[in-house]
Amino acid sequence: MAAPPPLRAALVTVGDELLLGRTVDTNAAWLGRMLADQGVPVVRRYTVADDLVEIQHAVAGATTVAELVVVTGGLGPTPDDVTRDAVADLCRVPLDEDPEVLDRIRARFRERGVEELPLPNRRVAQVPRGAAKMANPHGTAPGLALEHRGSTVVLLPGVPREMKGIFQDSLVPYLFSRFAGRLRPVQARTLHTTGIPESLLSQRITELLPQGTGPVGLAFLPDVVGVDLRLTALDMDGEGAARAFDALEGRLEGVLAPWRVDVPGGDPAAGILGLLRERGATLAVAESCTGGLMAKRLTDVPGASEGFLGGVVAYHNRVKESSLGVPDATLASCGAVSREAALEMARGVARALGADFGVGITGVAGPGGGTEEKPVGTVWLAVHGPSGEVVRRERFPGDRGEVRERATQAALFLLLRFLDGRVAPDDPDAGGGTPHQG
Repeated sequence: MAAPPPLRAALVTVGDELLLGRTVDTNAAWLGRMLADQGVPVVRRYTVADDLVEIQHAVAGATTVAELVVVTGGLGPTPDDVTRDAVADLCRVPLDEDPEVLDRIRARFRERGVEELPLPNRRVAQVPRGAAKMANPHGTAPGLALEHRGSTVVLLPGVPREMKGIFQDSLVPYLFSRFAGRLRPVQARTLHTTGIPESLLSQRITELLPQGTGPVGLAFLPDVVGVDLRLTALDMDGEGAARAFDALEGRLEGVLAPWRVDVPGGDPAAGILGLLRERGATLAVAESCTGGLMAKRLTDVPGASEGFLGGVVAYHNRVKESSLGVPDATLASCGAVSREAALEMARGVARALGADFGVGITGVAGPGGGTEEKPVGTVWLAVHGPSGEVVRRERFPGDRGEVRERATQAALFLLLRFLDGRVAPDDPDAGGGTPHQG
């Protein structure tokens, strides 16, 4: 007997702010990823205004191409929140005030010290007759599911935290129950790289594996700071997929090794802080062109204070001199963007803050300020530690923001590899000469 066809989904995101470009539609991207992980491919996406007729047109159109239609946005208490009304009218069912939902809303307001429920908030308790309800762990509007012309239409709040909570806690179990045997979860593993362009990485992998990657799918996911490789396997259980992933990963190791960020989640900052914690060591950073971005990346990691002492944003040369002890003669003879300045910054911040390791970053982020000798994108990175020092000169493509992000990522990656022993202390004149995403 043939297996049932996989379930297909369509997404409808609602909101004037999405069409005006004032809000980025992160909900659709997140839902697309999460549904794909459950084995439900999204075949079409719609974005519509807070307009009853437009919402109905989109939902009606979505039901012609997909058996699952997920709608986000427009479930709140304000007059422009008309999704609930639009879909109930489309499905030809009335809206009823649900006592259970109303009690939950009242309780939530009492927790905030509001005894009398504002009248507009009663709108949130309106539920299309016959709809299944899904509890909202982070808000008042429940998720709702109802049928229309053979398709299941699911309504979720537009607030990302609320939408995600309902999806994970209630919608996934609902889908597995409602569509038993139709969902084919995808087994996946992500490998993280940095410093190499997608095109070059793809070329090297193709040269290594001209016949392809066998039963494992391979997708390239580039962004400003690196390229992730997503390995996927269909119709495999967890153990079988793990074996297939291990085999492919082993074959790719020679290509990936120089660029791989072998840290859970792919964030070198987390790896750095873990190594510092293991050693009982401390770190301080001195930043010029990155303006504090490396300190931010480090302090984004919970528990960063166990190893990270702090940083100095030495943007002006006077600060490099007064706070970091960079000699005026060095700045005069070599310039602020130089091997010597980066090294003095790394040494100076470690000395000033009493850290075991120091990092110095200085460069030309653009759009102006470049010269023939030091064009825009030129950045010097230095790491100072008890065992020695390492310096790299890099040239990053992109606009000002991209240069700063890439420089921060490169500094973190260099420090990570210095700490784990894969980059040894070397001659300060050694350059980087590595490819970068462009």
